[in-house]
Amino acid sequence: MEVTTNMPFFDGHNDTLLSIYLPSRSKGRHFFEESTKGHIDYPRAMRANMKGGFFAMFTTPQSGLEPTMDDVIQQTEEGYEMELAPPIDPQYARMLTVALMAKLFRLEADSKGKLKVVRNIEDLKTSFFKEGVLSAVMHIEGAEAIDAEFNNLHVFYQAGLRSIGPVWSRPNIFGNGVPFAFPGSPDTGGGLTFKGRELIKECNDLGVLVDLSHLNLKGFRDVARISTAPLVATHSNVHAISPYTRNLLDDQLEMIKESNGIVGINFFVGMIREDGKNNSDTSLKEIVRHFQYVADKIGVAHLGFGSDFDGALVSDEIGDVQGVPKLIQALRDAGFAEEELHLMAYKNWFRVLESTWR
Repeated sequence: MEVTTNMPFFDGHNDTLLSIYLPSRSKGRHFFEESTKGHIDYPRAMRANMKGGFFAMFTTPQSGLEPTMDDVIQQTEEGYEMELAPPIDPQYARMLTVALMAKLFRLEADSKGKLKVVRNIEDLKTSFFKEGVLSAVMHIEGAEAIDAEFNNLHVFYQAGLRSIGPVWSRPNIFGNGVPFAFPGSPDTGGGLTFKGRELIKECNDLGVLVDLSHLNLKGFRDVARISTAPLVATHSNVHAISPYTRNLLDDQLEMIKESNGIVGINFFVGMIREDGKNNSDTSLKEIVRHFQYVADKIGVAHLGFGSDFDGALVSDEIGDVQGVPKLIQALRDAGFAEEELHLMAYKNWFRVLESTWR
């Protein structure tokens, strides 16, 4: 296959929508105008050949402040541990989720065809290869906005929701997320609740992808037992390399393989580095190690990108979305064949979505 110097790619996770919606984060950014702030805007995405991705709708704490390193409750030479974030008021979550959906629809309406909210695999494949079009998959990160009767889930599905993470790193009526800690294990807390198990079945019936990235180990195993769809961790890394609570154990990787699922490798340096430090002076080689490990353990067919752009500190060598072609070249230099790069860049995501969406 001919070498593609600027390969099109699909990104499994970004927080750009929230970043441009909240005044405290946006700092005057506009999605269709190039900026040096944040990680993604339309001009930079097109320059990098980012052609699609999951646009997350995340409910921030009502204070507007997310947990930071200032919230560390125990600091040692080995690492740190942070308190699990408290539950979120569902009414507030619904209000913010609807506002973020409306923001995405307004962007689509204002884009004159440059931004397309996709709802099925045919639309994604068509828009993905159109010149100048960015495809957006609507994703909810943490299901606090979903009521116990799943009425909101059905309404949001009709609006365009096609992916949901049952939990973020906090508890809700569906299950428990993992607290942020290094070193640490994802084996924290109980599994899915009764309503959590019902949520998985409801998502399977609708054709909504279930994202396991923030779910604890017992909850992950519950989904693996219940779900009829491929298992997906949209933005997670390898625990054997970086023992961060959010990273995946080998048996979780094996469950993903058995389901024909996918791992989107996260660019957050704290989940990449062996020492868990939030240090942007992190080389591409350290990121490539996670791709190599997953490829060796369960195969290239189960790998993708899950950047966490606009939601995490990334390597200086990547910088923003324009650095993804550098990562693709680093993967090429590490020995990945051209067809394998195409699989990781978008084809694996297409396969999983085609198997999941109705």
